[in-house]
Amino acid sequence: MEKCSFNLPDVQAGKPSVPINLTRVGVTNVKKLVEIKRKDKRPIVLISTFDVFVDLPSDRKGANLSRNFEAVNEILEKILSLPVYEIEQLCSDIAHNLLGRHEYANQAEVRMKSEYMLKRKSPATGRDCQEVVNIFAEASAVRGDQATDYFDVKKLIGAEVIGITACPCAQEIMRDKAATELANLGVEKEKIVTFLERVPMATHNQRGRGIISIKVAHDFDVSLESIINIIENSMSSSVYEVLKRADEKMVVEKAHKNPKFVEDCVRTMADNVVKDFPALPDDAVITIRQINEESIHRHNAFAERVALMGDLRKEIKGQ
Repeated sequence: MEKCSFNLPDVQAGKPSVPINLTRVGVTNVKKLVEIKRKDKRPIVLISTFDVFVDLPSDRKGANLSRNFEAVNEILEKILSLPVYEIEQLCSDIAHNLLGRHEYANQAEVRMKSEYMLKRKSPATGRDCQEVVNIFAEASAVRGDQATDYFDVKKLIGAEVIGITACPCAQEIMRDKAATELANLGVEKEKIVTFLERVPMATHNQRGRGIISIKVAHDFDVSLESIINIIENSMSSSVYEVLKRADEKMVVEKAHKNPKFVEDCVRTMADNVVKDFPALPDDAVITIRQINEESIHRHNAFAERVALMGDLRKEIKGQ
């Protein structure tokens, strides 16, 4: 008996019942192991989560989602043999690959999130500890002339770091109370001033989350370590997983000698981004965000600045 053969229909290529464009179609929460190589250091292995999207024209019922998995897998296999030092470049490569596979799409987006372990030493006793930092990267590719293979690719790199802040307002109230009580006890004014300079007053604290992202063209590199350091140094103090008593004293004292509002943290980060990234182009998009989880309120404090690097430079220089 002669066998019959059937050509399976491409359902995704059919016409939709409601013909409208879709901004994003894709897959989310794709988990992969990613090895990032470092010069003169051991590689970093990240457990990463990817979201990958393409746009969908109004005349097409669906996207070939299996091609998104193929693009991610192909690029990740590629980096096993080629040195890759930047997660944002990895996202850029995947976005570029997505447009090559989805001929009907005009743009592609890739987002990646990972937990990055940093080695730190406690501030007083020097004990080894590991701290977790959330890092993320994104890339977007936009197709140029349909007759060419030119894709305009933008990439973004960022981090979220946990720290501690001390409230300046409550501290000033406590300073005034301490000065009044010491005066009532007969302590001389000069000694009161000296005491208050040496011993920081009590205040309420917040666990702060500082976030910086920098978006640039695909051919510009941004140091993730520099971003992390800027965020860490923007708050009243860093936090540590392991602390002995001497370490606790140093962290608490440092935080209370360096009180900051949520707005102060954002402005400090902005100032240091300008100082530490002098080569960033003026059209780089800088997003700076601080979220403080209040200890004596039910709400959180929030501040944010989004700006082009050129505008940020002008403001800080007072132009």
